Amino acid sequence: MKKLMTFALAATLAAGTYAQNFPARPITIVVPFAAGGPTDTVARQLAEAMRPHLNNVNIVVENAAGAGGTIGATRVARAQPDGHTLLVWHIGMASTASLYRRLQFNALQDFEYLGIINDVPMTLIGKPQLPANTYRDFENFIRANAGRLNLAHAGLGSASHICGLMWQSAINAGQAMTTIPFGGTAPAMNALIGGQVDVMCDQTTNTVSQIEAGRVKAFAVTTAQRLNDHPVLKDYPSLQEMGLRNFNLTIWHGLYAPKGTPAAVTERLNTAMRAALRDPNFIQQQRALGAIVATDNRVTPAGHKAFVSEQITTLTRVIQAAGQFAD
Repeated sequence: MKKLMTFALAATLAAGTYAQNFPARPITIVVPFAAGGPTDTVARQLAEAMRPHLNNVNIVVENAAGAGGTIGATRVARAQPDGHTLLVWHIGMASTASLYRRLQFNALQDFEYLGIINDVPMTLIGKPQLPANTYRDFENFIRANAGRLNLAHAGLGSASHICGLMWQSAINAGQAMTTIPFGGTAPAMNALIGGQVDVMCDQTTNTVSQIEAGRVKAFAVTTAQRLNDHPVLKDYPSLQEMGLRNFNLTIWHGLYAPKGTPAAVTERLNTAMRAALRDPNFIQQQRALGAIVATDNRVTPAGHKAFVSEQITTLTRVIQAAGQFAD
């Protein structure tokens, strides 16, 4: 018994010493998408804001794109659990649990949850030639033309894909539109602007400039309330306001470490992340993207994990009902 107590004490002291010396080398944040996209931008801005709170260590963002984000996520799940390899991922952490039936990781079991970073609202938009000008007219037009319209998205598991599925489910339209996958947001948006597809639901980071320029028509935002502080989107209703009860969809981003990362290290990382979320410069950078920096209980590891667990339940129901899988 004495030997066991001595060993436990030594292990505790070793963990404490490791945490005090952490980080011992540059930290890598893996982004499971190509450089230049919204998640990549969020990760790079977060890295810069966290650095002063982690001994000014160099934080490198590496892009590991492919398979709807699962390649990069798998890499982090299998990384050495020492806090030097992290993951920034969006709603895909929840949606891939049902989109991919043969995943190489378990979203709730193979990661340490470090906190939610932000929420990015979505906008429901249409090609400029659509005859509808209000949300109600738009919804009626969709129903009247069931089976004859196309819904564009940036690929299975993308934010635009999930949003489209959830919206159709919420209005009880089933699969009223044919979903057309593209190899990313840019080609999907170009097809919408050109009139080759009819409807799309995507992040404000991708849609605001197109709405402002009049290249697409906007009908609603997916947040619980109107975005009254947004210069472009303040005039558009929320879907909840239009009668879709409890509809509140944002594309959130979270920070993760491999399962087994020492608690003292995850606490240090969470402290640095929360300091970054209070940084006025980071808040302004996020606002410019159309994102809202997280301030609620989801910035804690426990709150983050509970939230993702709820999201997995919700999205599994929607994805299974649609019967659209990525494998």
